[in-house]
Amino acid sequence: MPILQWLDREKTIKQANRVPYRLLESDDAFSYGDETTGNMLIQGDNLEALKALLPYYAGMVKCIYIDPPYNTGNAFEHYDDNLEHSTWLSLLYPRIDILYELLADDGFFCCHIDDSESHYLKVILDEIFGRKNYHTSFYLQVRYENKTLAEDSDYQKLVEQCLIYSKGKARPNKIKEDYKVNKFEWKITEKQSGKTLELGNKKVEIFQSEQYIIERIEPCLSGLKETWATGSLIKQKASSGEFFHLNIAPRKQEDGLNCLYKVYGIGEDGLGYRYFTGPKKSTATKGKFFSGIPLFRLAELNAGFSSKEKPIANFYDFSGNFGNCRLEGGADFRGGKKPEALLQLVLQHFSQSDDLVLDSFLGSGTTAAVAHKMGRRYIGIEMGEHAKTHCAARLQKVIDGEQGGISKSVAWQGGGGFRFYNLGEAIFDEYGQI
Repeated sequence: MPILQWLDREKTIKQANRVPYRLLESDDAFSYGDETTGNMLIQGDNLEALKALLPYYAGMVKCIYIDPPYNTGNAFEHYDDNLEHSTWLSLLYPRIDILYELLADDGFFCCHIDDSESHYLKVILDEIFGRKNYHTSFYLQVRYENKTLAEDSDYQKLVEQCLIYSKGKARPNKIKEDYKVNKFEWKITEKQSGKTLELGNKKVEIFQSEQYIIERIEPCLSGLKETWATGSLIKQKASSGEFFHLNIAPRKQEDGLNCLYKVYGIGEDGLGYRYFTGPKKSTATKGKFFSGIPLFRLAELNAGFSSKEKPIANFYDFSGNFGNCRLEGGADFRGGKKPEALLQLVLQHFSQSDDLVLDSFLGSGTTAAVAHKMGRRYIGIEMGEHAKTHCAARLQKVIDGEQGGISKSVAWQGGGGFRFYNLGEAIFDEYGQI
């Protein structure tokens, strides 16, 4: 597999091993609320803090979200985002190396970035996690088009990315929605027997227009759904759309127009056949097929289960949320602050209630605040003084019942607590001695 080379790479990939294990010292002055929750806020260099966590939390974190400096060349108020490229790579690699060790076998790693370094970051993540363990990238619109003060720029960056990885055993929480039968509103009646022949290795019965009736009925479990056999459907291998395109559409000269085709041995609805309608005009190439509710879905509906899972989308418009999050949670953090709605999306797809969540670039404390409100346990790490002035202060408000961000959508009423920690002395010296 290709790997990324940069200045001091060989030294960098061994850096995590050279970092000493340090003690974590609880600070009662900044801890707050119920101290038995296991929630942790750590002030200190995140590489050393992650190494300190390793003996206790290796393989236990279910969701890691990090939002490292983008290396854009901008100097943000609370951290330097103007690192030289090789220095940026050397910053990220050893930290991700330890994060991989902390991640559970069925956990998810989510890294928010923009395109200044995203391509290099993906090569690093492919190396550490394995290319096959890349799931997807969320593409996130973070600002409105044409609403910028940088009008002299040639390009306007509207979209950032969140790269999603796992160790290989993780399955995301897909979207569930009620399964509606309102489209199963058609009934087909055969008035006479049709002509039987074989098409595409299937038994097919062909009915002329006067030999059948198609009528709309009240939607019901025994109804049929109408689908146009066109576009991308005809390109799907072994699908009804492909069968129509290859075997039925070419027969309009031979069979005539307005024919109904009953194709046996096709479909997942238990009927044992599927109806197709041929073209209605001599110049037409389109047709329809009619299908019942799939057997597995019908069994679920009869058993009282009325929901189905949908794939997770990979594009989200958060421009409004990013535009209004500056004071969210009472933490004024200019540049780089993430809205609570974004972290709610991440945690609802990649964690469960009571799971352990970790953010080692905590910034304004958004990840910890959202995890707290959503009933997840969390560890947050922040190096600067705003671990106290922003993160701890924000979490105290959350515990007191703060109602900003996602509070109303999750019916947050307050409660819980966290312990504040500082990095203590190294346990081992450079020779591995206590």
